[in-house]
Amino acid sequence: MNLNEQFEQFRQSPTVAMGDRIAALKASGQKIVGLQQGDPDFATSQAVIEVAYRALQEGLTHYGPSRGRSDLLSAIASKLLRDEEISYDAASEIIVTHGGVHAYFSALQSILNPGDEVLVPDPSWPTHVNLAMMLRAKVIRIPAPAEDGFLPSFDSWERAVTSKTRAIVVNYPSNPTGVVPSQEYLRKLQDFAKAHDLWVVSDEVYDSLYFGEKPLSLAAVEGAKERTLIIQSLSKTYAMTGWRIGFLAAPARVIQNAIKAGQNSITCVAPFIQKAAAFALTDSGVQQEVAQMRKAYARRRALVMQLSAELESDRVRLTPPQGAFYGFLDLRALKMSDIEMCEQILEEKSVGLVPGSAFGEYGAGFIRMSLAASDEDVEIGFRRIVEWAEEQR
Repeated sequence: MNLNEQFEQFRQSPTVAMGDRIAALKASGQKIVGLQQGDPDFATSQAVIEVAYRALQEGLTHYGPSRGRSDLLSAIASKLLRDEEISYDAASEIIVTHGGVHAYFSALQSILNPGDEVLVPDPSWPTHVNLAMMLRAKVIRIPAPAEDGFLPSFDSWERAVTSKTRAIVVNYPSNPTGVVPSQEYLRKLQDFAKAHDLWVVSDEVYDSLYFGEKPLSLAAVEGAKERTLIIQSLSKTYAMTGWRIGFLAAPARVIQNAIKAGQNSITCVAPFIQKAAAFALTDSGVQQEVAQMRKAYARRRALVMQLSAELESDRVRLTPPQGAFYGFLDLRALKMSDIEMCEQILEEKSVGLVPGSAFGEYGAGFIRMSLAASDEDVEIGFRRIVEWAEEQR
């Protein structure tokens, strides 16, 4: 019997695959410094856990509304107004989703028809490409090389547009590069989308993890909200990756389609998780914990930058990330496959990393290291990476 041939174009998530391999090595007794996964090393706030526990005891264990509980929808609207300075109607412009991936999937399902073209920067998170392809869209990769600050030039955007182009997908702060575009760039990007009548799908799951000026949400650009679909999640900011809770904020007609998509895929998000999420988004104590996590990521970023300056390796170059919690290390001077690099560093130095080519052609020769690990592991891991690179002379 035949299978879906489309899946021959995909490979498993590189972070999951590396994580599985590292888990097997650890089970065999080997000590690995795991810098491959984008999962905060902090525990979910105990206060959030207690809210979920009480909700379970109170009987919030049955179906909930497909759009989401009213308390969480209101909390999301308040968060967007507080943090992004964008006003959304909780009753018509927001839907609760099963994590950020489901929010992205629902967004694409709501706006694309088979054969539509979607523009995605290269490098970018692989799921941005894979889910669009699963929905029978054609993905056009837009070069975003390191030499251009990992941002596509507007000449590149313009050359890629055809009569079949329906959407652009961006992710800022970026996984894997940590880039945060200037407000001027984002305004030009929205002008580009308006000129070509395109939807903008903006993955902003790292919006609270930044190291300089706060990033501007793409929907906050004047006149842009009507064409912009915001993807967000509590996973990274609130250390709630396993809770699988996110949301989509978009024009009401998009949300109406997303409700149908959700009803025919997940039915609803667990109500006790929604209640805990509403608390997380609004409680001042939890916001203070989030601020402390951001400080820890900033400290680790500063640590890696300091080590990079001290070690002075011409074989491992670091562009300081402006957001998210990754370092995208440039090892192109070695003239080796980045997949081979990660294999050798794991085998010889016991450090888990992700090859840059997993994020696209323009990630080749780079490796992604996560800062979502202890200060000690971040320092040990980076020192071992440089040590390995210097041994290749």
